Amino acid sequence: MRTIIVLTGSALLLAACGGSSHASGKLDVVAAENVYGDIASQIGGAHVSVTSILSDPSADPHLFEPGTATGLAVARAKVVVQNGLGYDAFMEKLESATPSKSRVVVSIADALGVRAADANPHLWYDVPSLGGIAGAIAFGLEQADPAHTGDYRAGLGRFRASLAPLRAEVARIRSRFGGAPVAATEPVPGYLLAAAGLRDLAPTEFARAIEAGTEPSPQAVAALDALISGRRIRVLLYNSQAVSPITTQIRDAARKAGIPVVAVTETLPAGRTFQQWQLAQARALEAALAR
Repeated sequence: MRTIIVLTGSALLLAACGGSSHASGKLDVVAAENVYGDIASQIGGAHVSVTSILSDPSADPHLFEPGTATGLAVARAKVVVQNGLGYDAFMEKLESATPSKSRVVVSIADALGVRAADANPHLWYDVPSLGGIAGAIAFGLEQADPAHTGDYRAGLGRFRASLAPLRAEVARIRSRFGGAPVAATEPVPGYLLAAAGLRDLAPTEFARAIEAGTEPSPQAVAALDALISGRRIRVLLYNSQAVSPITTQIRDAARKAGIPVVAVTETLPAGRTFQQWQLAQARALEAALAR
């Protein structure tokens, strides 16, 4: 098994081996998350056949259990794209169960050099790093299928150019509302909030507990309740894919207090590209801040 580690801004080099494996001549790509699957599809175009594993917008990704079909997809894949940082740990188990010397594995966390055990794993929300994420995926496609390197590099260029509206929106939020206090019920949009210059005041203990699927302490709940009742935050962001009685309670309290609520998701909704999805969420955040 080979793992690609590509740092943002590094040159994309042509590998000397690889090739297609799909019956139609396309390169089989498996993405652990459909956010990366969509990026791979945009870069690879007609040369790739992409299967995304985590793609259900109504399911909690943290509760996912891979089945036989998932194992078979990984077994035949020539390129695997995974997040890393333990977010999709099931992928390493599947890869170990079907080892392959020709399989190219792209770990986004490794590509970005993010290795801290307590790092926020939702890397696809890191707008400044999206060019590096796309570059790592493109490099993986090149390694597995060097015959179409030119097309993959062209696809990468188009994808990076298409990020301009999202980058502009994030810059606009920073310009208009930089320093504004907000709260997120879990770390999902953390990188977006940081890029936009917003201050996430949600207690770390609360957000981490919700992310882990455990109950936050009464003290953490009380601290977030105080932020809401005292109207010390401008916006509440919550993960609409991982709703619990506690997050529902917090969401309802924010609405009652007149604090705008913005829903975010971990997976890409059906019918939207990655760029459309992230831009819509960023615009919703700006609109909420402007209220």
